[in-house]
Amino acid sequence: MLITVTGPDRPGVSSVLFTALTRHGVDLLDVEQVVIRGRLTLGALVVAHHDAEGLQEAVEQAMHSIGMQVHTSLHYDDAPSSRRTSTHVVLVLGRPITARAFGAVAKELAAVGANIDSIRRVADYPVTGLELTVSPDPADHAAHPHGTLRARLVEVARSAGVDVAVERAGLARRNKRLIVFDVDSTLVQGEVIEMLASRAGPEAEAEVRAVTEAAMRGELDFSESLRRRVAVLEGLPATVLDAVGAELELTPGARTTIRTLKRLGYRCGVVSGGFGRVIGPLIDELGLDFCAANELEVVDGRLTGRVVGEIVDRAGKAVALRRFAHSFGMTLEQCVAVGDGANDIDMLSVAGLGIAFNAKPALRAVADTALSQPYLDVVLFVLGITRDEVERADAAEGVLRRVPIP
Repeated sequence: MLITVTGPDRPGVSSVLFTALTRHGVDLLDVEQVVIRGRLTLGALVVAHHDAEGLQEAVEQAMHSIGMQVHTSLHYDDAPSSRRTSTHVVLVLGRPITARAFGAVAKELAAVGANIDSIRRVADYPVTGLELTVSPDPADHAAHPHGTLRARLVEVARSAGVDVAVERAGLARRNKRLIVFDVDSTLVQGEVIEMLASRAGPEAEAEVRAVTEAAMRGELDFSESLRRRVAVLEGLPATVLDAVGAELELTPGARTTIRTLKRLGYRCGVVSGGFGRVIGPLIDELGLDFCAANELEVVDGRLTGRVVGEIVDRAGKAVALRRFAHSFGMTLEQCVAVGDGANDIDMLSVAGLGIAFNAKPALRAVADTALSQPYLDVVLFVLGITRDEVERADAAEGVLRRVPIP
């Protein structure tokens, strides 16, 4: 028998229901409960060994006595062949999520024969996040593979003005233990090389910005573009590296993201095409576990316009991720990479989960998930961490704060 109870939430509803069930000696197979804005829905699947009609009447009387509505189904098929297994998790993110946007996602899921098994809100700040578990039609489970499902949902979501992340359900989603961030325009706002070039004058800054944008789009080889940009810095005092480092502004949500992941035992670090001396103090401040970045040559207290050692470029970022994963005893499947530019393509491709953050089209095309929200802590929701869990931990440490968002 399937019993569904609905009504205003209050203490004692479950107690009254199970007292009635106890009198009839039933076995409990499954139970689920959800409360939305004070409205309770409680479902229980039980086996009645005798007098099912009497049980039905007793349950109805018990629930009506406390002002609850109840629906019972005497013949409910719980055979394994009738069950669906959730195969994917679909995360919808927006500020806001409109009914039109969510309806478009739901319609597309229905179009591919996927059933929504559950929906829960995972975030109300800084964006709204709704997590859906979905399952395919058992008779047609191979018709729409993972990549196709993601591509179709992402296209629908883009036209509706929300982000959608699609991941396979199961233990693999929970095994992530190392995360690496790009720095420029990901962990921090802006591009460090442009901030340095501004010290050399407006013409130098404009030249560097143009080369940076072309490289980020994948139109220029990163190593060559880096050499061209660094050459503009020749003659600047080395102290500009420290000055720019002191001016770096973290992307909103960055501290929350790092703090939360470190609580969970993640190894957190950066792999950057930027410069180690500039970001070094920030690495220490955040308590990151590792860093790979380029080094600028300094002679007699001034920049020579050259890079020292091997350049951390597109291929070098992937090599660094592999090295850090190995050093911490992690598999690549346990790694998450977050970046925004074409030089992050290889790094995101080898990671178990690659997240494009406000990224250029070249990176969005290969990433597992593409986010367009300007808040880095949205990454937490992709990893299955809820805002409530984050804020409970922050409150326990006395660091909980919500910055008003215009």
